[in-house]
Amino acid sequence: MRPNDLDESFGFLAPATVNLGLILSRPDTVTEYVLRILNDNKDAEKLFFIPFNTGGHWLLLAINPIREIVYYLDSLGNDWTTYPDMKVLIDTVLQAFRAQRDIQTSRRGANSITWIKVACPQQRNQIDCGYFMLRFMRDTLALGRLMIPTDYFEEFKCAFYTKDQVDEIKEEWCQFMIELNVFS
Repeated sequence: MRPNDLDESFGFLAPATVNLGLILSRPDTVTEYVLRILNDNKDAEKLFFIPFNTGGHWLLLAINPIREIVYYLDSLGNDWTTYPDMKVLIDTVLQAFRAQRDIQTSRRGANSITWIKVACPQQRNQIDCGYFMLRFMRDTLALGRLMIPTDYFEEFKCAFYTKDQVDEIKEEWCQFMIELNVFS
């Protein structure tokens, strides 16, 4: 990301630290971690990716904390209400982030956090969710946009990714792992 200056506009949170298991067992730890990352970047508008594991499924949250928008991308088509503990934690973090930035809101605006379910490509099996989540991040980074349209990006819009599109992200992931020297 650095050679393309994408780190100026995008951030990533560790899925090992933000996942449903930890939200249920150690919510304070997860809240502190997410809030620390957001506060470390509070002076610039960024889109933060949270690859989120529910225990058996990967989905993507993309958060713009300045605008208080959470983009929800789920290749199985679930709604965020499927994971209420996730939503409560993210809402709590964004409210704390707002308070620490000393942003005043009216009582009506106190819950002004906007969750957007993005009509993203859907998987046709029960095993490719991780690759879809990676592809969603890749598509967003490729366009360099801080906003994700409700009906997904026109450039990448489709009901399903083709086998070639899924294989492409698999190959990129493998190449990335080899370059990190993970297998030696």
